[in-house]
Amino acid sequence: MALKKSAWAWAIPSLLASFVIGAPTTGTQFVLQASHDGSQPASQRKLHGRFLHITDLHPDEYYKVHTSTEENIACHRGKGAAGTYGAETSDCDSPLALVNATLDWITANLKDSIDFVVWTGDSARHDSDEEIPRHDKEILAMNERIAESFVNTFSDNEGLVVPVVPTFGNNDIYPHNILEPGPNKILKTYTDVWSSFIPEAQRHSFEFGGWFYVEVIPNKLAVFSLNTLYFFDRNAGVDDCAHPSEPGYKQFEWLRIQLQFLRERGMKAILMGHVPPARTSGKQLWDETCWQKYTLWLQQYRDVVTGSLYGHMNIDHFLLQDTNEIDLSFVQAKSERQQTIRQSLDENLSVQSSKDYLMELREDWAKLPDVQGHDLEKSGKKKDKKKKGGKNKVGGPYAERYQLTLISPSIVPNYFPTLRVFEYNITGLEDTASWVDTMRVSGKKESTSIEQDMRELELRHEPTLDVEKKKKKGKGKDGKKPKNPDLHIPNPPPKGASPGPAYSPQPLTLRGFIQYYANLTYINNDIAPGSADGDVSELRWDAGKHKDKLPKHDKPQPRKFGFEVEYTTFDDKIYKLKDLTVKSLLRLAHRIGQTSDADSKGLVEDEYEDYDDDDDDDESEEHDDAVGGDSDDDDDEEEESDSEFDTEKKKNKKGKKGKGKKKHKGHKGHKNTKVWLHFLRHAFVSTRSKSELKDLE
Repeated sequence: MALKKSAWAWAIPSLLASFVIGAPTTGTQFVLQASHDGSQPASQRKLHGRFLHITDLHPDEYYKVHTSTEENIACHRGKGAAGTYGAETSDCDSPLALVNATLDWITANLKDSIDFVVWTGDSARHDSDEEIPRHDKEILAMNERIAESFVNTFSDNEGLVVPVVPTFGNNDIYPHNILEPGPNKILKTYTDVWSSFIPEAQRHSFEFGGWFYVEVIPNKLAVFSLNTLYFFDRNAGVDDCAHPSEPGYKQFEWLRIQLQFLRERGMKAILMGHVPPARTSGKQLWDETCWQKYTLWLQQYRDVVTGSLYGHMNIDHFLLQDTNEIDLSFVQAKSERQQTIRQSLDENLSVQSSKDYLMELREDWAKLPDVQGHDLEKSGKKKDKKKKGGKNKVGGPYAERYQLTLISPSIVPNYFPTLRVFEYNITGLEDTASWVDTMRVSGKKESTSIEQDMRELELRHEPTLDVEKKKKKGKGKDGKKPKNPDLHIPNPPPKGASPGPAYSPQPLTLRGFIQYYANLTYINNDIAPGSADGDVSELRWDAGKHKDKLPKHDKPQPRKFGFEVEYTTFDDKIYKLKDLTVKSLLRLAHRIGQTSDADSKGLVEDEYEDYDDDDDDDESEEHDDAVGGDSDDDDDEEEESDSEFDTEKKKNKKGKKGKGKKKHKGHKGHKNTKVWLHFLRHAFVSTRSKSELKDLE
């Protein structure tokens, strides 16, 4: 299925050049469409319980092999060690050889085993070279080429066989970061560019605000593409999410109505976008009013939302939104409290600024309540009667006080190019009709009665907030709940409703993921032995490990391109994640937080030396691909594991006192240090050595 070509799409002469997938080049390139050979017939497609998350490709048609990675050169000219498939650990963008090879690898290895694709934006280069400034026609032309490549990668001769849900990033528009309220020319253009992905019934909605959803499993699961540029605090074209005239406000109203619609149909939702709701005690990416509404919306629709996926930041990590921080006074149009003391996160995160951000996260996680002992047994009785009210600290047996956001690393090789394949529970859904079957066999279109349903839902009474703590925060000075006709609080889950898939293992719960990466240092085969490690940059531009280096070959001699498993959550012996429910990640965040102290230092030297980059790989077993193994018994097993962990931690503390070692303030024990270093290792996609991880502390 070919996309309609706009006249401006061919305005860039370099895009017409011929290029062979995976071939070394020192010249200009363009994105070649992937082959359909070997595709699984659409009629044979069944649910696999897997989907792909791909983000931040940042293709650069001006990238040249063996050029300099220095600032304002950006792998466009000069002499240096920029590799065939990218200059890993630098701030250079992706050569088109990398984009082509990635899509080719997906075609050969993933296409026939996934159910849908989440594509979270930034499919244009950065404006990193003053000699070759970006312009709008180039950005849109590249996005159209990439979109067409996605169509061809996930299609057969009749069209798409795997639904793709895209969103745009802050670099997919010009000027970058700035998107004014719709309808506008940019939204109209992307409606055409993504015509193969956006359901016909929702194109009007997309042209209006850049948001839509796709029922990736018809009548069971929808993926919502959120336009996070209207939440992004660097978007000077909009203000907030509190005023009815603002597109952020309108997007939340649309989301409220659609999630209610899904609830009534018995469906679940995955939310995705480009810029994540990253927020620490000192920094944030979203306007505070947008963060407040998002957290409130997810709290009220916790029975519907299965998970939240984002990109933008390039580092592998996760976030926990705390519903105790919801303050209704922030989201009222006439509020005087919309200013916040938090600063904006750096737009281009260097290793140093990423480290600072991750350490702020860790300090925040140090304040998390311990999940241990707060669970309820199946009988409904507390395991530890002495801990009265303990479960309420985390929001009951399923930790419903918190919400989980998963942030995937990128294709652009600021670290190593990365793909993430999620597995989700399809117990009882094995024979459900696939997206392509529904679209082709039955001829059924996406719901065309949405607008009518929206009008009906608007007429229903507005609910009251069901969280006790919010009553206090929502009160005015006179102690009464402030009246605001513009604040429409969503309905809470029905009384007696079971916890949603984000909180309790059940069909559509995210079970885990496999993270693939391309080791470009090995594949490019262009850095001389002993010169792989580079200094950790504290500058806004990072030249990476290639700084001041020349290639070891006069002509590129890359090895065969491919992705390999970096790690999986199924058998990671340090993370010990049973699944991706909120409670599982809350446990992990609490453990990471216990390595923090007030001064963000003080870890014992020996503990760094004891950390082995391969500790989690030793004696690992293949994870079970069965989807029916999730049960409450897993929680009991993990409780035992955590108990053993705490016991050993105490033994380590006791033993060290007797050896006369200096006890540092805030020191929490040997294994806790391992989990922090392990977290850092994966945050930077295994590009940093043990000594470099030590230097980051």
